[in-house]
Amino acid sequence: MTAASAEPGYVTHADLGGRTGLGRVVPEKDEPWFHAPWEKRAFALTLAMGATGSWNIDQSRAAREQAPNYLAMSYFEIWTAGIERLMIERGMITAAEIEAGHAVTPAKPLPRKLMAENVAAVLARGGPTSRDVATPARFAVGDRVTTREIPAPTGHTRLPRYVQGKTGTVTHLHGGHAFPDANATGTGEAPEWLYTVRFAGIDLFGPEADPTTSVSVDAWDSYLSPA
Repeated sequence: MTAASAEPGYVTHADLGGRTGLGRVVPEKDEPWFHAPWEKRAFALTLAMGATGSWNIDQSRAAREQAPNYLAMSYFEIWTAGIERLMIERGMITAAEIEAGHAVTPAKPLPRKLMAENVAAVLARGGPTSRDVATPARFAVGDRVTTREIPAPTGHTRLPRYVQGKTGTVTHLHGGHAFPDANATGTGEAPEWLYTVRFAGIDLFGPEADPTTSVSVDAWDSYLSPA
């Protein structure tokens, strides 16, 4: 079973947008890319292991968002917890090895490796998720759409809770893309049309919200229905 398998009791700690009681977001002026040397190692390890093809980006996101103490962790602590979970699930390491801080059993072979001399080219290429979709797009720019409500998620999704059940306007059509909710389970990409939908701030957060604000969210076709 993978980190993102659709199963009862799936809990995500990452979807914090619009949730009350978490305090104000305080931007860090001139924030550095890394606050400590270990964060560089966490970043490099995550990229290197992702490049092996042992999991996809949506499985990686699902693993991170299930960290039990997510709210108490820093950004790269969350990344580290995610990669530990993924590697344990695939038998690449054990919890005892993490506790010990070193390997105990021989390393398992990897599908492929990211060599140092190829890092720049791999990062420049990225990981495009554009895919062909057999059916025509259901919506066009200017259409009014309403998002699904998912009261009890059973797996990873990219539809934030604070826009669920809300109505907005399609502003962009991005073509077909791998569908994260399916891709995170490891059962296939199931590509769908991807749109950007703009929501008025007061429709999301109530009459006390700034009436001049709006929030734009990228939303896959199955998240939407005609308004």
